[in-house]
Amino acid sequence: MKILVTGGAGFIGSHIVDSYIKLGHKVVVIDNLKTGFKNNLNKKAKFYRTDIRNLKSIKQIFKKEKFDIVNHHAAIAEVIKSIKNPLLTIETNVLGTINLLVAGSENKIKKFIFASTGGAIYGEPKKIPVDENAPAEPLSPYGLSKLLAEESIKFYARNFGFDYLIFRYGNVYGPRQNPKGEAGVIAIFSYLIKNNKQPIIFGDGSKTRDYVYIKDIVKANVLGLSKGKNDIINLGCGKEISYFKVFETISQNLKSKIKPVFAPFRPGEVKHITLSNKKAYKILGWKPQIKFKQGVKIYLKETF
Repeated sequence: MKILVTGGAGFIGSHIVDSYIKLGHKVVVIDNLKTGFKNNLNKKAKFYRTDIRNLKSIKQIFKKEKFDIVNHHAAIAEVIKSIKNPLLTIETNVLGTINLLVAGSENKIKKFIFASTGGAIYGEPKKIPVDENAPAEPLSPYGLSKLLAEESIKFYARNFGFDYLIFRYGNVYGPRQNPKGEAGVIAIFSYLIKNNKQPIIFGDGSKTRDYVYIKDIVKANVLGLSKGKNDIINLGCGKEISYFKVFETISQNLKSKIKPVFAPFRPGEVKHITLSNKKAYKILGWKPQIKFKQGVKIYLKETF
């Protein structure tokens, strides 16, 4: 198959590109390299440096390449940045997605796989692990942008005759994650502790997330090539891990005695979230294989 991976020079996208190429698929990458890196690019992938907001450029690429599947990972994926500048996040994550859907509709794609968010789309759910039937009540423009993109995908798929598969990710971590961005607390804490700097914990450290190792996310994106038709699926471990536990686990592995700095809780961030993976198992046969402590150990070994 011929597959487009947007954001294929980024953390998650580049790992997916590697896996698709290893399986023998032809892969094209679109990335503007704002948060992605050239050295993440697989040499066997065809690369276009362009922005998904540029409809003219996107249409030209689709017309030339004739994709079977679009795997869309390009996004601004930062909660606090979305609060400070909501228009840029909405423009990139919603209008950028619609540009791909327009071009895909005109060029008869078969399937659209989308990286959404399980961490930001549900808001503060009443029950966790949260399943896909819970209402989407985002607390940030980032979460809103992903919800609007999901609705756009469903609209275009319904009206132009292609399938979709929407993945709502937990907090993904692993090698290639940028430690200098806003998102990716494991990468950020690890980099700071390794360099003898104090990480900042926003709040009292009790805030919890659902951490999923990159290899498990890649596996779901491989299974999604042939399974899952017009579905929304959570990808998480269903386990609550606190920010303080993240700090503690990394510190123990790096044998560090550095103490964290505590700062006020930031509005727009969810306090507690974990994702049910029952639907993922039912539809894809997917279950996360790598547990948190094991994943952190692998990440640190491969990164440092």
